[in-house]
Amino acid sequence: MLSLDRVYKASRVLKEVIRETGMIAAPKINPACNVYLKTENLQITGSFKIRGSYFKISQLTDEEKKKGVIACSAGNHAQGVALAATKNNIKSIICLPDGAPISKVEATKKYGAQVCLVKGVYDDAYNKALEIKEEKGMTFIHPFNDPDVIAGQGTIGLEILNQLPDADIVVVPIGGGGLIGGVAYTIKQLKPSCKVYGVQAAGAPSMEKSILNGEIETLDNVNTIADGIAVKTPGDLTYELCQKYVDGIVTVTDDEIALAILTLLEQQKCIAEGAGATPVAAVMNGKIPDIEGKNVVCVVSGGNIDVTILSRVIERGLKMGGRTADIVIALSDKPGQLSGVSQIIAEQGANVVSVNYDSTDLDMNITDCYLKLGVETRNFEHISAVKKALTDAGFKVCE
Repeated sequence: MLSLDRVYKASRVLKEVIRETGMIAAPKINPACNVYLKTENLQITGSFKIRGSYFKISQLTDEEKKKGVIACSAGNHAQGVALAATKNNIKSIICLPDGAPISKVEATKKYGAQVCLVKGVYDDAYNKALEIKEEKGMTFIHPFNDPDVIAGQGTIGLEILNQLPDADIVVVPIGGGGLIGGVAYTIKQLKPSCKVYGVQAAGAPSMEKSILNGEIETLDNVNTIADGIAVKTPGDLTYELCQKYVDGIVTVTDDEIALAILTLLEQQKCIAEGAGATPVAAVMNGKIPDIEGKNVVCVVSGGNIDVTILSRVIERGLKMGGRTADIVIALSDKPGQLSGVSQIIAEQGANVVSVNYDSTDLDMNITDCYLKLGVETRNFEHISAVKKALTDAGFKVCE
């Protein structure tokens, strides 16, 4: 069973292996409260997962270590298990969903594990890992539903209260529930007045639905850019911990996550993956109750975002924040029109980054065209001002 003694034991074991990640003030995230970032994205392997996997492996018997370990993961747990096993001279096999980011697959291999790609999502990789476990007699290192793994993640709760003793609210991502289970349990043992809220992606709300309905539920499918928390079924141990120690669970959309990633990048020079940005997304968008004037800690759980996805996320985040806009103008197809439009946009302090000319739409007069502009702006108010200036000058802006 999970206990505070076990969390402290994990902290002692991990002391020489992991780094105590920083607690960084982030005042612009939400001016209504004092926001701090617990930067597990800067942890060894780029994620908190090394904590739980290393502590679990450290507790195996010599016989278990001799047979090796197996795990399944969307990516971060894979790297944690691979590194922990290699440090203990243990063979490891990791089953990953075939859609896992290439960067995570390659990193797992570099940490010394044998990788087995499985068609589907996390749950499919989980079933394959159990098959291999039975065949080879290896020890399965569960990514979240294990007392030792949860205790390892709970060491983050110890660090939070050591670094910020007057923390009022801690906001934690939820996938399977190992991270929030350990953090919430630890914090509630040491400071019961501190609220702990969980955040899930709207496209993968397995724990939220389970808690709401009073029993563990399995989602038919999951769909989110936060691949690290795209879990169909929460664990029974983590479900019980969430029921008992978590004060509430909220969800955020992929667009809100994208904007949070962009905000962390711009304001804090901090790279977070989708799962790691969910607490920031929740706090930015007013999803967490009663935060006015409070000390709010966002656990940025990981930073292993694929660079190809990052570029798309930045584009989406810019659009979500009103930093870019697509403006469509119906024009008469005659000389000088583009020049007039460009001048007005320049006078408003916006910047044209793309131009598309369309005279083939069948709903238009044959002498007309659509001018589609990609524009860099400051915010949504700036977009409205640009559109108003164009309209005032006699141009027809299409909504």
